[in-house]
Amino acid sequence: MSELHKTKYEFKAETKKLLDILVHSLYTSREIFLRELISNASDALDKLRFESNRGTEIADNDLPLEIRIDFDEKKNIITISDTGIGMTRDEMILNIGTIAKSGSEEFLKQLAENKDAANNIIGKFGIGFYSVFMVAKEVIIKSKSFRKDEPAVEWRSDGLGDYEIAELDEKIKRGTTIEIYLKDDAKEFADKYRLEGIIKRHSNFISFPIYLKNEKINTIPAIWREPKSSIKKEQYVEFYKFLTYDNEEPLEIIHTSVDAPIQFNALLFIPKKSYEFWRWSKDDYGLDLYVRRVLIQHQNKDLLPEYLSFVKGVVDSEDLPLNISRETLQENIIFTKIANSVTSNVLSHLQKVAKESPERYADFWKEHGRIFKLGYMDFQNADKYQQLLRFNSSACKDEKELISLEDYLSRMKKDQKEIYFAFGANREAIDLNPHLEIFKSKGIEVLYLYDPVDELVVTSIRKYKDYEFKSVDTVDLKSLEKFEDVSESKEKFESLSKDDEKHFDSLLDKMKKILGDRVKEVRQSKRLKESPSCLVNSDDSITSTMRKILKMSNNEVKIPNQEFILEINKDHKLIRNLIEIFKKNSNDDFIKDTTEQLYESALLLEGNLDDPHKLVNRLNKMLTEASELYKKKIE
Repeated sequence: MSELHKTKYEFKAETKKLLDILVHSLYTSREIFLRELISNASDALDKLRFESNRGTEIADNDLPLEIRIDFDEKKNIITISDTGIGMTRDEMILNIGTIAKSGSEEFLKQLAENKDAANNIIGKFGIGFYSVFMVAKEVIIKSKSFRKDEPAVEWRSDGLGDYEIAELDEKIKRGTTIEIYLKDDAKEFADKYRLEGIIKRHSNFISFPIYLKNEKINTIPAIWREPKSSIKKEQYVEFYKFLTYDNEEPLEIIHTSVDAPIQFNALLFIPKKSYEFWRWSKDDYGLDLYVRRVLIQHQNKDLLPEYLSFVKGVVDSEDLPLNISRETLQENIIFTKIANSVTSNVLSHLQKVAKESPERYADFWKEHGRIFKLGYMDFQNADKYQQLLRFNSSACKDEKELISLEDYLSRMKKDQKEIYFAFGANREAIDLNPHLEIFKSKGIEVLYLYDPVDELVVTSIRKYKDYEFKSVDTVDLKSLEKFEDVSESKEKFESLSKDDEKHFDSLLDKMKKILGDRVKEVRQSKRLKESPSCLVNSDDSITSTMRKILKMSNNEVKIPNQEFILEINKDHKLIRNLIEIFKKNSNDDFIKDTTEQLYESALLLEGNLDDPHKLVNRLNKMLTEASELYKKKIE
């Protein structure tokens, strides 16, 4: 090989400074150099294809458009070649010989002093190529332009102080070849499996074939950039399994192509199963972000809100501005618009599924509903989010049936102004909640909440359309009085005589004295139909369930003291018996024991009984006494 017109050039002083920062500080992973060089090769092939489509005469027109990578483990050399547009001598100087065309001494001085500021060099320098010097002690580039009469040229440098450019008199084919002589601490890159892993991770969807030692590496096409009408379901499934390593097909496929006002493609999947509880890391989520088929960021967490973290897939943009290393995104309006559009598309797709296939949506909700509920803070998409919420309710045939808030509204009573909800461990527990009795008697539907986050959701969104959410244990009874009863109590009692009414009032006073400051008031209940008693919040500032959640989640949160009111159902057999006992002896121990038992049983139902020992001991005592009476009865 011989060289003609060899010329040595010194890097400018500011270029040296910037190159030092690039090599030692900017990139977080050295393997990025291969992604950058493959991206440059792909760009060169794209430019050649453009010239060919224009009808331009092209040298070596029969060459296939491809990228080839070779390596020599003994010599520690990597070779990357493409059959793209190639470069002339002037283009070589323009494209590779100069880095900081728009830099200033002051800017580079600040950059050298604060290397963390390197990520702020955005759009100022086209220098992805120079990442190669993270691993290279010397680089030689040989290039032949697509123009037939242009000679081949060579560029070589150690990336420290200068570079040489020379014309070659040897005959080489069109395109560019880069020879990388690896540093001693970068020998790992002259390895087939290491190189293959990097290519598949970062450059797998480049539109041109990439060969490593004559083996094609990028075998999966970037189907997200193809028209939806041309893609079969089998291709979607194959890509999903490649992307996620899931053995099952996805539950939902969302393929979006947007041209205006921003241009991007997205291919998203909703898995059939949730892996939320199997994650080793909570941060194991996010979409893969590509720019023109090149992976820029794996698991980008800003393209979708966390409550949609179950969504898998890729987003590919043509226009997205990137920082110098392509590793972090500029905070700009374009990225924000893409993220907003992707989120909106996912929610719109779920709305469509919910409308057209409720059974399929129920499957989605069963697997991913618990994460989805956490979207109550997404105010921008509040309407869509709320329409997609699902609950069980008192109108459902069993606890598996789901209803939407729109379903609830369609069954509301005339003049009903609130959406009522109750919390419990399961459907049976909620059904036994004394607070529900008045709703059952008046035929008013109540949402059943089983997950602790459910109450956080409804209290955070506060209302759906014009209807506020209201817990059954904080409801204002006056708002229910206007509704007629649709069912009667199972056991009928005659009204109390005037004398017994007075004794009942005295019994309530006695019970208040027994309980002391533990309750604010003991009063007759207007809500109870079947139960003897219940506890009611003296105000609706915080429900008993929310109080319990706060108490469990953070011991440092100062929870205000809760003032309870004990409500007594005078039309219950137990209370009628207490009235008779009270008439004979107002200080009977049975009244004291029963009052304590009613109070602590109500606390237990509310989930606020801190120490059950007294309740259990008292219950055992009362059962012993009852068994003695029963034994005498059957003798």
